Amino acid sequence: MPDKMSHGRSKTGVELRDEVLDQMATEAEDGLDTSRLRRRPGRPAMGSGPADSFPVRLDPELRQALDRRAVTDDTTASDIVRTALRRYLEAS
Repeated sequence: MPDKMSHGRSKTGVELRDEVLDQMATEAEDGLDTSRLRRRPGRPAMGSGPADSFPVRLDPELRQALDRRAVTDDTTASDIVRTALRRYLEAS
């Protein structure tokens, strides 16, 4: 049985042993230096506020047509649906 427990590795490859986790906990309790944190980009904004997910059921033929169009246009099915919905709502 090893003397020191390992809890795997971080994404950067640091072995997460008990002493490393204790050090991280102490730093968090003392107040993290947020300037040392790496900022990761999130999803780009899509309008005036956070985007909302809206599930829609599609019959298989419509879904296949949507997927083919997305490949043809080099975009995503979601982008095609948003564009079509905006056009429809502005026209009516």
